[in-house]
Amino acid sequence: MDTKHITKAAVLAYKPNSSPKILTSGREQTAREIAQKAQEFGVPLFSNELLVDSLLELPLDSQIPPELCKAIVDVFAWIIDTEQKAQLSKE
Repeated sequence: MDTKHITKAAVLAYKPNSSPKILTSGREQTAREIAQKAQEFGVPLFSNELLVDSLLELPLDSQIPPELCKAIVDVFAWIIDTEQKAQLSKE
């Protein structure tokens, strides 16, 4: 994926038995750097402009508020599905 058109990004972390948290976020050059690092480490990129706009408003290391939980669950479900498909394609 070409990252030069990415203008907003947020990085989430999840540990079992806790709420997802925002590790880092940024706009413009910072967002492109986040996307480039994700690609370097094979982390899939998920695009949802409304969600990232909401996440950019939250402080770093904060838990995801309840009103965004459904959208975040959808993101993590997409990531799991993407990773499973990638594993199957390697077999």
